[in-house]
Amino acid sequence: MRRILAMTCSLAVAACGSNAPTTQAQNESPDADSVIPTVSDDAAWLQELRAFRAAREQALRSPDSWFGLVGLHWLAEGKQRLGSGEQAQIRLAVGPAELGMITPEPDALQALLSLAEGAQVWLDGEPVLPGPLRLQSDKAEQPSRLEFEGGSLSLIERGGRFALRVRSPDSPSLQAFTGLAWFEPAAEYRVEARFEPHPADQTIPIVNILGQIENTPNPGRVLFSLNGQPYSLEALGDPDDALFLIFADRSNSRESYGGGRFLYTGPVQGDRVHLDFNRAINPPCAYTEFSTCPLPPPENRLPLPLRAGEARYFAGHAGSDAAS
Repeated sequence: MRRILAMTCSLAVAACGSNAPTTQAQNESPDADSVIPTVSDDAAWLQELRAFRAAREQALRSPDSWFGLVGLHWLAEGKQRLGSGEQAQIRLAVGPAELGMITPEPDALQALLSLAEGAQVWLDGEPVLPGPLRLQSDKAEQPSRLEFEGGSLSLIERGGRFALRVRSPDSPSLQAFTGLAWFEPAAEYRVEARFEPHPADQTIPIVNILGQIENTPNPGRVLFSLNGQPYSLEALGDPDDALFLIFADRSNSRESYGGGRFLYTGPVQGDRVHLDFNRAINPPCAYTEFSTCPLPPPENRLPLPLRAGEARYFAGHAGSDAAS
């Protein structure tokens, strides 16, 4: 499950139009017992929501967050010279002038890095000597992290292609981050939905900004109501752990991020699952050009403005519980 979510959340998002079409699934009326009315607001819920939002903002202040990215470099086939110097074929924004020679190994979901003489690096927290080492991609069981003075890099795989994702504590985006903008908490966007499972092997095509299609496990859909109208969303993830919803709505572009938003749930209990759109968050592409994120599938384009959760991000905006 963690690998599925990590893969899904590291694809790139392009902007979706705000006038998304109504889908057949959204027009279907759930069974009479499939939707429970909106739960009422209460002080405990507000306290938990504010804690959730504060924790998210705190996490984004880390150099390991999306704001810490300073580069995304796609690898070609064969050996390529890597470093921050002018002679590098893959020129990094930070790090040694000569880091070494890197060679993708697609069949093994890794890349071979032959370190340059004198390059001082740490692999997964441990210092390494000059010579060849293997970088495991984010699709491997244990992805690698290579650290060096001024930053770090990791290997990602998307549709058979490899790229290096580079981070630095001196990232301009990180330095400019002063907080997120949120819509004000609204109890009507806190609902309980019915989970309708799909066949065990069903997948859904998820498209990313590169035009790549990833057939992703699609365990079911959630059916719920907002303002008395029935809607549904196709779900990713693991019903026993957490569902992952990628959706678009008519607040996108002007009030919320144009490429849609994410929502994570708790585990499905029987056939019920709680949805709190006040916890909807932006994909990484709302903050940086160096990330990749999934597009909402056509089935998940809601024909209403959903003014809840995280609003549009503007660099230098002082975070608040209100949309800008």
